[in-house]
Amino acid sequence: MNEQQWSQLLRVVAGERIQPLPVGLIIDSPWLPGWAGHSITDYYTSEKLWLELNLKAIRQFPNVWFLPGFWSEFGMCTEPSAFGAKCIWHDHELPFAEKTIETPEQMAALRKPNAREDGLLPFMIKRMEHTRAAIGTEGHAIRFAVARGPLNIASFLMGATEFMMALKESPQEAHAMLNTITEFLCDWLRLQKERFPTIEGVFLLDDLAGFLGKEDFEEFALPYLKRSFAAVDAKARFFHNDAHGLICAPYLAEIGINIFNFSFNHSLTEMQHLCGDRVTLLGNLPPRDVMALGTPDDVRRGVRAMLEPLTDKRRLIPSVGGGVSPKTPTANIEAFIETVAGMA
Repeated sequence: MNEQQWSQLLRVVAGERIQPLPVGLIIDSPWLPGWAGHSITDYYTSEKLWLELNLKAIRQFPNVWFLPGFWSEFGMCTEPSAFGAKCIWHDHELPFAEKTIETPEQMAALRKPNAREDGLLPFMIKRMEHTRAAIGTEGHAIRFAVARGPLNIASFLMGATEFMMALKESPQEAHAMLNTITEFLCDWLRLQKERFPTIEGVFLLDDLAGFLGKEDFEEFALPYLKRSFAAVDAKARFFHNDAHGLICAPYLAEIGINIFNFSFNHSLTEMQHLCGDRVTLLGNLPPRDVMALGTPDDVRRGVRAMLEPLTDKRRLIPSVGGGVSPKTPTANIEAFIETVAGMA
């Protein structure tokens, strides 16, 4: 994000109305390489191409807030690689991290990685260091420390179903595992802030938290998310959870979250009611069925249906209900921008 965009984002978070409404989109490897005609592995392995494609997006859509902006990542392999997971790579599909934990004993014995040295993390830092000057020349800066959330990482290391079962069958070991992961996350977020002083935001992604019931969320998600978001002093605390569930919404302010990206299955009016007046909503057009696979007219109709029922458009950033999906065409993004701009 450039300085004006970052300043406006903080104004929106503070409750100020920005005219016209800003458009914010989460972009990363599922969309960006394919949109620009390159393979996913080329995107991951070439710093030059990674930089070029991120610059291509901000030049093509200069008024869009791309979040978190210049995201240095290796898909779902990023954090699991630090825990020793074997990573499987495909040219035109997202990478996959194999499970490493099968028993409660292994959960309890999980060791905290060194965020400075382990897995793919040093490569992520070096990519940003090597391209920082070029990003600055374009008028942008690295604004967010980014990571998957504690439950999300646990599900990669163990398997989602297996980890969810372990919450009930082995709660003590599950807490031990989540505590280790959270300690690692705090180290990792602090390291990013240390290396890049322009960082004033935290962006965590954790879909698994949305599949918990109220009691399990309060026990296994709330304390670890709260610790993770508090790891660094941040003006923007941005949470992505596009699972089918509203469980986390009432707890966002308590956790410290002030920006929330959520599922298109939940309306903006519903989320405004649940989140209260302290959380900025980023959403929530269907990212695949409308934004990626629909026509520009479908997008226009969807944006109007999304925004027209709202009587209060403060703390709002029109977007899709998740990240930008693969194969989302330029014409549909342009239709989204134009329709939002035309609505008061």
